[in-house]
Amino acid sequence: MQSKPIDTGRLGVMRCVIAPEARMTPDGEVRRDREGQPQWITGLSVRQAEGRRTDVIHVVVAGAQPQGIAEGAEVRVTGLWANEWEVDGRSGTSWRADAITPVTASGGSGAGAGTGNSTGQRGKASGDA
Repeated sequence: MQSKPIDTGRLGVMRCVIAPEARMTPDGEVRRDREGQPQWITGLSVRQAEGRRTDVIHVVVAGAQPQGIAEGAEVRVTGLWANEWEVDGRSGTSWRADAITPVTASGGSGAGAGTGNSTGQRGKASGDA
């Protein structure tokens, strides 16, 4: 399937709805990326800038657990990628990012800060949403 970079500057406000937690395998082990880094999954609400529609996406980051992110807090997502997948007749989109950080009062709005617009190609998704 295809990976697509997402310009987070066009998404509007993003808030944490599920705090970061370890992404697990069906066997109960912490899932790791190709470099052996642990993966963390965070549920985010995304309100589109052009309207009232809000979506919830589950974004995976690898490495250290994202810190300072509480449910309800506005966040900034850097290097966001959407990965389309299809397995056994099911399909969907998984989301990966380089980082998820809290927006501080002095840091301004998450809508315009950090475009998350990477130009390099990322690896394929693991097949899970």
